[in-house]
Amino acid sequence: MPGSLARRLPWGTVSSSQPSPAPGPEPTADAAPVSLCAREPRVPADRLVAEMVPPPRFDSVRFSTYIPDPNQPSQVQAVGILEDFASGLGGAHAVGAAKRGFLGFGRARAPKVPAGPRGVYLDGGYGVGKTHLLASLWHATPAEPALKAFGTFVELTNLVGALGFQQTVRTLSGHRLLCIDEFELDDPGDTVLVSTLLGKLVEAGVALAATSNTLPGKLGEGRFAAADFLREIQGLSAHFRALRIDGEDYRHRGLPEAPAPYSEEQVTKAAYATAGSSLDDFPRLLDHLSRVHPSRYGALTDGLRAVCLTDVQPIPDQSTALRLVVLADRLYDREVPVLASGLPFDRLFSEEMLNGGYRKKYFRAISRLTALARDAKGLVEPV
Repeated sequence: MPGSLARRLPWGTVSSSQPSPAPGPEPTADAAPVSLCAREPRVPADRLVAEMVPPPRFDSVRFSTYIPDPNQPSQVQAVGILEDFASGLGGAHAVGAAKRGFLGFGRARAPKVPAGPRGVYLDGGYGVGKTHLLASLWHATPAEPALKAFGTFVELTNLVGALGFQQTVRTLSGHRLLCIDEFELDDPGDTVLVSTLLGKLVEAGVALAATSNTLPGKLGEGRFAAADFLREIQGLSAHFRALRIDGEDYRHRGLPEAPAPYSEEQVTKAAYATAGSSLDDFPRLLDHLSRVHPSRYGALTDGLRAVCLTDVQPIPDQSTALRLVVLADRLYDREVPVLASGLPFDRLFSEEMLNGGYRKKYFRAISRLTALARDAKGLVEPV
């Protein structure tokens, strides 16, 4: 059998050259586990646009399936406001817009919209259901999917990088709604870029909705000198009505503690016994992520039913940590269980990281990886 294969995926070619198999039991699944480190996805721009819909985890969510915490009235209030917001998006902007081809060529100019907020901003902690509500808003908005866009902040900036700023404006300006999940500004350049983009889209009549763990007027605090780009932030915050959603992380509400890491032998055995799984050494995977653009992390996980990791260790630096956050988000969106040996996930990030400017991202990653670790318990045979 040749040492290197080319596996054709729906959106491009991914190299699937495999290193020597890790020591362990003979495979019992249909095929040996793949290695994420052997994948080098190539993601065309049309995939970035086509995938701007709620991820599989949130494909079937609706306002009616959101279960508010009875002790948090802000959650009930948010549902009512968002339902009204969705019902108000049936105006002439999207109805009267002519259909156009890929990347937005030929769309008629949208009418100017009244001054004032053109969006809603869901502010709250980890696991209070913000993404559930944002996806429910996308589903409830009366427009065909091609006239609605849903993506993370990182995916939006990646789209601009792939298409260019002006083409992104043309692509999205005929939409009725743009939903942006995990709106967190990591540097002043992104602040200016997204602020300018959203300003253009608001002028074109696009309604906006976003989630974040920080209110719009506070985005720069704790990360950079806010005075350096405060004007850009304040201009951006004026586009939104902020809705505070209080509550505790639902992923830990009444649930047992996350399972302790398994032995390397257990993880390896489970990887070989589970069809569609991957098996990687954690430090080696972190190194591989440094050579793959974060916009491709979704494609990196294409077709996986489980991710198995051995020798999980503390994250060595902040750049590596932020890349792992993106991978954790993509795995969580796709509901891919994560089985691991080594260090527990709540000890991945140093105290300095957890107390720094990106702490909200790191806590979100811990929460999501913990949930995926629970999902993976069924992959391990009882002792």
